[in-house]
Amino acid sequence: MVAIVLLPTKKVLDFPITALRFDDQVQTIVKWASRRESKSVYVANVHMLIEAHWEPEFANVLRNADIVTPDGMPLVWMMRKMGAFCQDRVAGMDIFLSLCQLTQTQNFSVFFLGSQTEILSKMRSRLEHEFPQLKIAAMEPLPFRPLTEIEDEALVEKINSSGAGAVLVSLGCPKQENWIAQHKGKIQAVMIGLGGVFPVYAGIRKRAPRIVRDLGLEWLYRWIQEPRRLCGRYAKTIPLFIWLATKQLLSSNRIASVFLQDTAD
Repeated sequence: MVAIVLLPTKKVLDFPITALRFDDQVQTIVKWASRRESKSVYVANVHMLIEAHWEPEFANVLRNADIVTPDGMPLVWMMRKMGAFCQDRVAGMDIFLSLCQLTQTQNFSVFFLGSQTEILSKMRSRLEHEFPQLKIAAMEPLPFRPLTEIEDEALVEKINSSGAGAVLVSLGCPKQENWIAQHKGKIQAVMIGLGGVFPVYAGIRKRAPRIVRDLGLEWLYRWIQEPRRLCGRYAKTIPLFIWLATKQLLSSNRIASVFLQDTAD
């Protein structure tokens, strides 16, 4: 019997975020993928945590994940405040690029699921150029409607029979995380929700420059690109996150002060 090793976490808004450096998180995913273990990996930002704050069912999905990476810099800053002083960002695009690089020498292939045929086609062309030894198990778009039971069973069979060790899922949050949670134990691979990574890699959207990402302003860069789509989301999520994060930090500071006072007495 294999012992279950729990990865270290730090709670941000009461949700456990995996407290490992980027390379350690990627190597853990690679290890699972090489063994074709059924695991769930979610790439978390402010939007995801607020969705979980609002929806109890989605909150349970997040809490039951095998890895929740800190994609957004606000999560990284919170984790550092909570004691993970060396925590760095573990962003979806960086996970994507690292896996594509590593799978060229590792014994597993990658199944790309979701998005649209046009985007997947552009991704394949770029992947074949940048990662010529990448083992692509398949690229499968999904319809906007829910799959029927028969369609879903056929998809599970297709993924498992492909031999893929990792399934990269692009359905958007929280749809992709819910889908992964529903298929954990059915699909024998690490499933990773990568949201908007596919269209960015395909060249449909642009990724923010590194200095913008490091300053935690990627949300502003994205808002400038898609103001209509993101304006309402940001208005609902960013102020609430700031409020809840401030409450958590103040509460943590009070607890630390009480502890220090007790030990001094």
